[in-house]
Amino acid sequence: MIRFNENNEIITNEEYNAIIVGLQWRGDISRSMDELEGLCEADGITVAGRIEQSLNRPDNATFIGSGKVEELAELCANMEVDTVVFNDELSGVQIRNLEAALGVRVIDRTILILDIFADRAVSPEGKLQVELAQLKYRLPRLTGFGKALSRLGGGIGTRGPGEKKLETDRRHISGRIDDIRKELDKISRTRKTQRAERERNEMPVVALMGYTNSGKSAIMNAMLSMSEEFQEQTREGKSVESRNMLFATLDAQHRKITLGKGKAFVLIDTVGFVSGLPHSLVEAFKSTLEEVKDADLLIHVVDASYENRDFQIEVTENVIRQLAAENTPVIMAYNKMDIAPEEPIDATGNDAVYVSAKTGAGMSELAEKICDAVFGDMRETSLLIPYDKGAVMSYLCENGQIEEIAYEENGTRLTGRFREEDLNRYEGFEI
Repeated sequence: MIRFNENNEIITNEEYNAIIVGLQWRGDISRSMDELEGLCEADGITVAGRIEQSLNRPDNATFIGSGKVEELAELCANMEVDTVVFNDELSGVQIRNLEAALGVRVIDRTILILDIFADRAVSPEGKLQVELAQLKYRLPRLTGFGKALSRLGGGIGTRGPGEKKLETDRRHISGRIDDIRKELDKISRTRKTQRAERERNEMPVVALMGYTNSGKSAIMNAMLSMSEEFQEQTREGKSVESRNMLFATLDAQHRKITLGKGKAFVLIDTVGFVSGLPHSLVEAFKSTLEEVKDADLLIHVVDASYENRDFQIEVTENVIRQLAAENTPVIMAYNKMDIAPEEPIDATGNDAVYVSAKTGAGMSELAEKICDAVFGDMRETSLLIPYDKGAVMSYLCENGQIEEIAYEENGTRLTGRFREEDLNRYEGFEI
């Protein structure tokens, strides 16, 4: 778990004991609290206790009621915990008041998720995105330390309170945010160039989406094992890391999958979602998640073994709507069927398939559904294009999946997969 000192430097400690606190004021929070406990475990925090309170609205000063604060302070002292984790996002004033009353470190759900992301980020882009989200979270929560930290200048006309450390910190963080945004803009432009190249090559894009730890990376590895290029890719280290933990994958992973002649597409493994995913984090990862927006097909991966999977489905669909990708075709892939008590009933209205990435069960059916969705309107054939039809030749090369080009006496023979509408337009050239 990561902490910051007053100079905005990261301090990393090994282990924490904590009490988690939830306020029930907008409906049932039992599932959200269970999830918070899982997030704590993912961040190396041992949950020693759990407190919930029902109020009509949060207290402006301490979020929970004053009586509950006293109860929590006594509990912290008796259980010798050093951290209290709140299930909702707190204001800077609330954190300060609670820490003064409890005598321990107070964090909220947002900083916990940001901390996990900071620990898991590997690529330079991922690290920048997490840092940006952390700084945007910290900026409105900076609190001053009084006149003792004011800077006094020397010489006539310079006496006075000067610049407080609060103002210095705010200026420093704002400057760093601007620098990170510029660096991410450069990376985003490179990503757009790569997407444009894939579009020119008519390479379809399929994106894996879903709740964190639903098995997206495991499905990608299973698809890789089915790909005709698997042996070569394995030697090059193309498999992705797959672990039974929250947010094991943060950086978008791209892999080429070939499931038969002329059936090649790019498969993308995206960051997993969680309820209450900080808005600053969604914004920071926007350039990465744009891959989802531009995908030709979404594979919504659901943990079929999880009792409250409908809740996870709802969270993921909310994020899809935030990304304006709700009109993209979706296949529901209910994963972990090897440990699911029964086959879940799909009520999403999308095409559904039941798989186990671990055992491989159902993966062939998923591959067939992907091919039907992505290549369903394409047919494999050969066309002979006369040499004086250069425009037709260019169009078909740009809009078809060309497997072979042969130069013959009467023209150029193109062999590959083409859209039905293009074949109908140029039916006179089909062999």
